[in-house]
Amino acid sequence: MKSSQVASSLVERVGDVLQGKEEVVRLVVVALLARGHVLVEDVPGVGKTTLARALAASLGLSFRRLQFTSDLMPADVLGGNVFDRETGAFRFRKGPVFTQVLLADEINRTTPKTQSALLEAMDEKQVSIDGETHALDEPFFVLATQNPQDFYGTFPLPESQLDRFLVRLRIGYPPPEIERRVLETRRAADPVAELEPVVTAEALREAQAAVDGVKVDGAVLDYLHGIVLATREHALVEVGASTRAALAFARAVRAHALVDGRDYVLPDDVKALVLPVLSHRIRTRGGDGARADAEAVLREIREQAAVPV
Repeated sequence: MKSSQVASSLVERVGDVLQGKEEVVRLVVVALLARGHVLVEDVPGVGKTTLARALAASLGLSFRRLQFTSDLMPADVLGGNVFDRETGAFRFRKGPVFTQVLLADEINRTTPKTQSALLEAMDEKQVSIDGETHALDEPFFVLATQNPQDFYGTFPLPESQLDRFLVRLRIGYPPPEIERRVLETRRAADPVAELEPVVTAEALREAQAAVDGVKVDGAVLDYLHGIVLATREHALVEVGASTRAALAFARAVRAHALVDGRDYVLPDDVKALVLPVLSHRIRTRGGDGARADAEAVLREIREQAAVPV
């Protein structure tokens, strides 16, 4: 299966379940192909869990859902060494992070200590416990959620944690006509339970490798870099996008081109990903760095940037 077919098959199959949200599904597939992770900020009940489950089912990958709470400890995420009475020795018991698709539900409801337990796993695909390193299964993909409307009893994600997410997005309510159709047709059956894998794990790994081969013309790369530089020079930005953010941005636009069936990047790929890739990687002045402020600044930067012809 060609890499572009891997992407289109995933978008189509997951879109059968999360109807009316093709662009959201496309962004998630872009992050997956770019070996990144996704942070979904939205109210409950719009399909965050369904999205993660449908993606795992379409790939035939293992899936775990971890509900983050204030009393969750790092060992509850990563696992730990436990004493085995039969052997008289300690053995490592794997935590729920040892899966291929992890839904980290309401990640901002747990303490920074537990949040940071995911940093190594998300960045290096491994876990270190008591001086021993344990590799995670490949592919490894995290879809984390948080409710932007409910801040009681929450711990805002630090910038180091936010930077591990390639894409931040909203799902939003479905279009009224599609929601009406879902009310009529979906009853007791679970649509995700009926999904069959359309892409193998091996095909996915090949598609991820193909992202590295997508060509970026020098003028397009200058366009992307200019947007990154502008975030550091804008009067309303206190902290602009880092070099790591720029690398993530470049990787994401390559994956976006592949999802569109191309082996080369267009300026439109860059435009499409400015907000979802950079909005959580800058901090605005004179406030709490709210998402709306960051997105407004990025829209202005995007409009003012000279598009290569």
